[in-house]
Amino acid sequence: MKYFDSTLNDGDIKSIHKEYGDYVKITADLKNERIVVGCELHADGEKILLDKGGLNDDIWGGGIDFISKKVSTTAVLNIRSRLSNDSMEILDPKRRNLFIKLIEDLFKKLWL
Repeated sequence: MKYFDSTLNDGDIKSIHKEYGDYVKITADLKNERIVVGCELHADGEKILLDKGGLNDDIWGGGIDFISKKVSTTAVLNIRSRLSNDSMEILDPKRRNLFIKLIEDLFKKLWL
């Protein structure tokens, strides 16, 4: 697992792709704009983000496909009935868009 709180450089992206393959799981703290990549379970990344001061309601899971360059917003971690998210998909458009924007911002060199 790797923790990031700023834009990834080309070397970071290549290293992640090489180590984790064409798809990598990402757990993101939407409020503090931090991510953990390469978790076996999104909950592993959640623990790291909680330990760094994140709040449970701000931490969501998904991933990125390096081939299609698409961001996924699906993770078991996202099932949160008390937040009206009864799906593995991030249902709330605001949260989903924040997740996608954060991943696209931190991985922006992937799209260049």
